[in-house]
Amino acid sequence: MADSTSVTSKGSIWGGGVAPFNVSYGKMMMWFFLISDAFTFSSLLISYGTMRNKAANEHWPSPDEVFNHFPFTDAHIKLAFVSLMTFILIMSSVTMVLAVEAGHRFDKKAVVKWLVLTIIGGLFFLGSQAWEWYHFITGTHDGKLVEVMNEQGVWETIRIYGANMHHNEYGAQQFANFFFFITGFHGSHVFSGVVLNVIALLMVLNGRMERIGHYEFVEKVGLYWHFVDLVWVFVFTFFYLL
Repeated sequence: MADSTSVTSKGSIWGGGVAPFNVSYGKMMMWFFLISDAFTFSSLLISYGTMRNKAANEHWPSPDEVFNHFPFTDAHIKLAFVSLMTFILIMSSVTMVLAVEAGHRFDKKAVVKWLVLTIIGGLFFLGSQAWEWYHFITGTHDGKLVEVMNEQGVWETIRIYGANMHHNEYGAQQFANFFFFITGFHGSHVFSGVVLNVIALLMVLNGRMERIGHYEFVEKVGLYWHFVDLVWVFVFTFFYLL
């Protein structure tokens, strides 16, 4: 028969709560989700690198030539706008840290302020990504009719767009396919993060965090938001810098 002391000790270790990793069940499940999601993004980026290597004989689009538009101007500044998008997203991660830190101090007013700024940063990024998709799709010709010579050496008039899942004005078709899928997949994560931040903000304004005695939900949302920001650093490196 097992010793009662050892049974009690084992039960206290594995019976739930924060043992054995000294984190709550909710935060541990969030970590499990983020790790599995990291595998998904890693697989997509590895596939992108593999296809780019296989397409060495094709013209692979240069990011400097594709992503050089800037809103509300006729200027063509290489990677300026996407760099601004990246900076705003990284700064939103800073405001998220400050929201979590304020939650540890039970400073409701500060939590609200930093969550609002985080949401604004996320919405700015989503709007900027939609604008960039629009210019990537319409291309340099904006769907205009142009004269081109076909394979038979005959000039014909066609309407040229930038890039879609069947055509890529800039070069290899795989570049457009991966760009839409990976940046769109990441954009869906940013959108989900904004929704979670709005939910957290409403819970804080409603006083729920004070009633339950902690701001852990804000911290869990923060983990997800930091992950989204970190993934963008890799996406930005693969698509815009390499």
